[in-house]
Amino acid sequence: MSLSGIFARIVALIGAAALLWRRLQGAAPEPAWGSAPVVPVAKPQGSIPTLKMPTARGWTDGQTPVAAPGLKVNAFATGLKHPRWINVLPNGDVLIAESNQVAGPIRSVFSYAMQATMRRAAALGVSANRITLLRDTDGDGIAERRETFMEGLNQPFGMALLGDTFYVGNTDGVVAFPYAAGADRITAPGRKLVSFKPGGHWTRSLLPSPDGRKLYAGVGSSSNISRERHGRGGRPGRHL
Repeated sequence: MSLSGIFARIVALIGAAALLWRRLQGAAPEPAWGSAPVVPVAKPQGSIPTLKMPTARGWTDGQTPVAAPGLKVNAFATGLKHPRWINVLPNGDVLIAESNQVAGPIRSVFSYAMQATMRRAAALGVSANRITLLRDTDGDGIAERRETFMEGLNQPFGMALLGDTFYVGNTDGVVAFPYAAGADRITAPGRKLVSFKPGGHWTRSLLPSPDGRKLYAGVGSSSNISRERHGRGGRPGRHL
């Protein structure tokens, strides 16, 4: 195990101990789900943050979800590198955005601990920065063709097709590309419509309006619990 992995394990154990300690301070909370959830009052977090970071585990070979009676589940495609979003084109081609959060500079012990725990959960690493096209040519539920639809992107996430224009939500902005129906690949240069400041929640989702006249981009917030300093707080979406 690497030094980063050992550090992440220590942080996870400290977080679990802190969480257990907080649970022992009072009665068990009422269920916060169902038709009448009881949301507990927020408690101060204190100097030691409480967290429970999962360990990422993929499907084993041949393993599938348990389907309802009369249904069958199989892998449509495997071997993708951190797939984040799916977009289905009008001809049935399936596009997969492959990207990941990239580590920034370490400025403190806290940021090192955060990156170590995120790596443990496979939520931080090298980003493939591509969109892969999958095509099921015979309708058997398995993609026989796989093509690199686009590459050299910047942490792509959201995708949208409007007419003959294909839009990609990179972490630093939205880019428009010319698209021809049935194309296996886009190589033409894109036109950047808007720039976003990278950092924080890096994914940029895209959603066209029903009439196709507007394209909404979800930019998220720059962090989880702090007040926004760049005008992103309370405005999770923008239209182009």
